[in-house]
Amino acid sequence: MSKSIIEAKALQSEAAAYAWVEARVWPEGPVCPHCSGVERISKMKGKATRIGLYKCYQCRKQFTVKVGTVFEDSHVPMNLWLQAMYLLCSSKKGISSNQLHRTLGVTLKTAWFMAHRIREAMRITGVEPMGGAGQTVEIDETVIGKIDGAPKTIVGGRSGFRNVAMTLVERGGEARSFHVTGTTIGELKPIIRANIAREAAIMTDQAAWYPEIAGEFASHDTVNHAKDEYVRREGEKMITTNAVEGYYSIFKRGMKGVYQHCKEKHLHRYLSEFDFRYSNRVRLGVDDVERTERVVKGIVGKRLTYRTANI
Repeated sequence: MSKSIIEAKALQSEAAAYAWVEARVWPEGPVCPHCSGVERISKMKGKATRIGLYKCYQCRKQFTVKVGTVFEDSHVPMNLWLQAMYLLCSSKKGISSNQLHRTLGVTLKTAWFMAHRIREAMRITGVEPMGGAGQTVEIDETVIGKIDGAPKTIVGGRSGFRNVAMTLVERGGEARSFHVTGTTIGELKPIIRANIAREAAIMTDQAAWYPEIAGEFASHDTVNHAKDEYVRREGEKMITTNAVEGYYSIFKRGMKGVYQHCKEKHLHRYLSEFDFRYSNRVRLGVDDVERTERVVKGIVGKRLTYRTANI
């Protein structure tokens, strides 16, 4: 019988956890976060020395792998950080702060903040446009939760007081989601232009705001959901938005069934979480451990304080 991942040293020992994180953040050896130096760095030793402490003799400053990352100023043991990351990465629909609080033995406030820091590490930065020649990107929007200050009772089931998310899904590839203020062409056009390659084919439903930008891409095909059309074949081309709809089915099950409530100001972080897991799924050859490693590699240069997390 194979050994449980929970028994891994990096999840049980803080010293092993530091070594595991260092190997992924510094694959070629320690790098000083203060001066970016890589020479004349030594590991501090002694019984009273903190785990993972280094000193740079170029700038004369001490540091650990936490400095300059989402872990900075955290007093949570590194192995608990890795446990939280693994749980968040391996749970398809997410894991609540209450569950992290009970599982890790930390306070609820700490569990909530840890989860948001991990979501910050999942956030993608500096990426190339999606798709390309011969590739298809599906686009759709959905509503989730109420906007801040919305009336408690919404008459007639209108969605005018709901948060709106737009998602781009490359077939067989990644997903990118955005919290938008509405579904106007002025709001959506810049996002679509910046995130989809002009050589890609796009597929959408028949919403009125898409035709204006359709000519900027290789092709634009639509399905008519109002007439219960969800898939249409034209020769070898399959016209559908089922990939992005599948993304939303996972996202909404997680938001309603696991997280249950999300304030408007935090929605972009939850979208980053679901984007990350979708873009690093098993079908693309990424298992739970590799997914956790990719999150760890994303911690650098992303600082999130408790104050800013609540803004």
